[in-house]
Amino acid sequence: MADITIHLLPDHIANQIAAGEVIQRPASAVKELLENAVDAGATEIKLIVNDAGKALIQVIDNGKGMSPVDAQNAFARHATSKISTIEDLFQIRSMGFRGEALASIAAVAQVSLKTKRADDELGFAVEVENSKIIASSAVAHPIGTSISMKNLFFNVPARRNFLKSNSAELKHIIEEFTRVALAFPEVFFSFSNNGQEVFHWDGGSFKQRAIQVLGNSYQTKLVAVGENTDYLTITGFVGKPDTAKKTRSDQYFFVNRRFIKSAYLHHAVANAFEGLLPKESYPSYILYIDVDPAQVDINVHPTKQEIKFEDDKIIYAFVQAAVKHALAQFSIAPSLDFSLDANIQSLDAIQKPLGEDNVRSVTSSSLYEGFTKKNQAHFIPKSSGAGNQNWKSFFTDLPTASDLSQTQQLGNEQLGEENYIIKSSSMGLYEKEKGLAILKDATLLQIHNTYIIAPATSGFLMVNQQLAHERVLYEKYQKASIQPHATQKSLFPVVLELSATDTVLLEEIIPDLALIGYEIETFGPNSFIIQGIPADVESGNEKHAIELLLEQFKHFTADVKFSKREKLIRCMSRQMAIKNGKQLTQLEMHSLIDALNDCETPNITASGAPTYISFKEDYLDSLFSK
Repeated sequence: MADITIHLLPDHIANQIAAGEVIQRPASAVKELLENAVDAGATEIKLIVNDAGKALIQVIDNGKGMSPVDAQNAFARHATSKISTIEDLFQIRSMGFRGEALASIAAVAQVSLKTKRADDELGFAVEVENSKIIASSAVAHPIGTSISMKNLFFNVPARRNFLKSNSAELKHIIEEFTRVALAFPEVFFSFSNNGQEVFHWDGGSFKQRAIQVLGNSYQTKLVAVGENTDYLTITGFVGKPDTAKKTRSDQYFFVNRRFIKSAYLHHAVANAFEGLLPKESYPSYILYIDVDPAQVDINVHPTKQEIKFEDDKIIYAFVQAAVKHALAQFSIAPSLDFSLDANIQSLDAIQKPLGEDNVRSVTSSSLYEGFTKKNQAHFIPKSSGAGNQNWKSFFTDLPTASDLSQTQQLGNEQLGEENYIIKSSSMGLYEKEKGLAILKDATLLQIHNTYIIAPATSGFLMVNQQLAHERVLYEKYQKASIQPHATQKSLFPVVLELSATDTVLLEEIIPDLALIGYEIETFGPNSFIIQGIPADVESGNEKHAIELLLEQFKHFTADVKFSKREKLIRCMSRQMAIKNGKQLTQLEMHSLIDALNDCETPNITASGAPTYISFKEDYLDSLFSK
């Protein structure tokens, strides 16, 4: 008889392998337990986490509870109360229906469950470890269920080693908590981390929950979406264009109250916002799609966050039309804001009232008559020619080239010679050994308010002002850990209100911001007060600066090779840098190049982009040779 090489795996090993698909990190367990609590009909759900879920994850609900038999069967593989026939699989409206969630959790953690139904005098407690029930007993317990899992992956050390830092894992837990809370706004949710309550969200309407999650600043910035058809119903909110961000952090799609990820549907929303958002900005939205479950397949991915529609194109068209209709209904359209232009505000037409003389002057003109008399809008009177006699003065009064030269020379004298003399250096842009040293007394030229042309001894340098300043600030902030930057106290401290996820993120980086010069303190739930800013940062826009900083910080969260401080330094240097499009004076351009010259690595940014490009004389000559 040949040797048998194929054998059945023991149950505990099979459960651990299956758990790898369901429980990938603490946040996966949070999702499963919260969804089970919702399906139990709970109106109050509490999530308690210690050590970012690695030590403890506990969910307490006031749902209908379980019988002692159900409490024990719930940990068996393929155990579910949601599916009896294959047809049920295509009519799913509940959340937790997998049948492997609790079994998978029990395979990789130490689980304790306590539950009680309304009709039972006593509750029932079960303890499970390595997929085996090790204890069970009757206990006193309020109506509902409390389930706690301790020491996640205690029996799979390799899996535990692959978990990220506590801050990263906590971020994922908050994301899952937020998604379930948004899907069921009528339910009370609370979240405590390491003994401190982080979120306390009373049940209410969809808009109230949206504001609880996104922050009070969205109170007047949400546009309601509502379309009801025979095929589907779309409700929810989209943020006005001024809420657009550089990341897709505040974007939520729910199908039959289940959070999904869909680049296809996101494209539909982005198309509806076409022409309303700046480049590389993403709209904020919370959209609920209610459709017949038979039209949706939610079993295409183990996490159930990717689904397949029977007809994707119809869903796409409905979503795009619903968002467009909502924006049009609220008259959201691009507009020109002249209030920011001080020159326009100072014009007599705005500052002075319209007097009787002005009225007579306007109404007596032929142009006014052409637009006010009946059938005269097309009429243009013949010109007497008298007004055209002085057209040549338009050109004769223009300054000549010599005039411009004299004016520039005068400007240089007024600024003083010391403002144009850049200190010499044996390194960087002024190194003569490179054969391309910048002329210290040269007049610099700014092109398109983006590039600085710096004449050199043999050719010229083209400097990108934003990238150059990024390099300067990057090295400056790097040194802040050795010697913290000075802080200027705000005369009128600014209160900053953030979303739930941004609140946790800002609390994490406040100590590093303090080294750079920011003084920020907590000021209630999801609120902070900015007491001071770096001494070299212009005041008046502190709130927007912090919001942008958080958005840029999220860009680096997926890049594990950078430390938290490195991510923050890169974000700060990118945000605070002089932006392309800003006009600079001669003094500012010289100061920027001087600071770039003092950098240890002046030629590239931290991300590897060149700060300047050199054009040598021999190369320029070759461009014009035959």
